[in-house]
This record gives sequence, C-alpha cells and structure tokens, in this order.
Amino acid sequence: MQINATTRTVQGSSASRRLRRAGRVPAIVYGAGQSPVNIELDHNEIYHALRRPEFHSSILELQLDGKSESVLLRAVQWHPYKPLVLHVDFQRVSAGQRIETKVPLNFINGELAPAVKLAGEVISHVLTELPISCLPKDLPTAIDVDLSQLAPGATLHLDQITLPPGVTYVAHGGDPNPALAVALAVGAGSGGEGEGGESQQG
Repeated sequence: MQINATTRTVQGSSASRRLRRAGRVPAIVYGAGQSPVNIELDHNEIYHALRRPEFHSSILELQLDGKSESVLLRAVQWHPYKPLVLHVDFQRVSAGQRIETKVPLNFINGELAPAVKLAGEVISHVLTELPISCLPKDLPTAIDVDLSQLAPGATLHLDQITLPPGVTYVAHGGDPNPALAVALAVGAGSGGEGEGGESQQG
C-alpha cells in the first residue's frame, strides 16, 4: 500500500493549524538509524487509508519527495469529536531487521464449533489483536484463529493455533500463553469478556 508525502519545512503549532486548514496533515517518519523527518500528507488520502484495517498492519510504501521508503504506521492522533486526522507517525523498516507490531486476529469457523452447534453457547473474543515480532517480508495483515474445534465451556489459547511462518508472539512480561476466545453459556457473558472482547453467535 502506498501513501504520498512531502517534506514539511515549517514547524510549530501555528504552522500545523495552517496545514490542516489547507487540507494537509502534519506527520513524522523516523527510525532505521536515520534522523526523523517532518512530513505532510493529504488529509483525504490518509483519512480514507486509515479506514482500511490492513493499512494499520501492513508494510507501507511512503513516497516522499520522489523517493520510496518502507514504513509502518505507528500512531495516529484524531480530533476529539470531528472526523479529522491531526497527526501521524510512521516508522521506517529495513528488510533484514525484525519489527514489533500488533496484528488483528481473524476469528473463523465459529459456527462450526461444538460449543455453538451442540450447546448453543456464544463465543467471546478475549483478544482482538496480538503483539508479534517478524521480518517485514513475513508481516501478516491478520492472523486466523480457527474456532471449529472449540468445545462447550472451553477456552482457546495461543498455543492451540499455528502462527504464520516467521512470526513469533511477543509477551513483554505478560501471559506467555494468552486466551484468545472462550465459549460461554448464553447469559453468562456479561463478566466473561476480556479487554476489547466481542461476543458472537457462531
């Protein structure tokens, strides 16, 4: 995926406000042992790009003043109540250096799970994304989580799925084998959902 940018020479809050009034978004690109560069983006282009889930977990090609750089989206600042992008951070990536990021979990085959078909339970998504480490070439846009074997009342943990080749989970001192999804009896899900949890029938 490609995003277009130009170098931003004028800095400061008043300059940023002028940029935004002109339909531009102040941004920065940093990393890979190079100095940070202040850039600007077209608001409509970045706004629509940000609405695509894959834009948040893909290696992007930043076209900056006629040159292409591989980058990863790192942070977005939104207006508190308007659909306006205020600032964007990108991190440069190099082909031979591992990156750490979060990738969405794509839950599939929930309607086939014995918990749903046999027990009429609902499946709560405990996590919606997973922190991972990989080389840029191995970065998946999402990680599939197959729910087809989830038994009634059971919990599906990370060690029960296969991560894509070259991808490793990054615990950062947390749970080395986190729960991804849990089957709950109907009416029992009010306190059973994890952070960011989402229940589905099937």
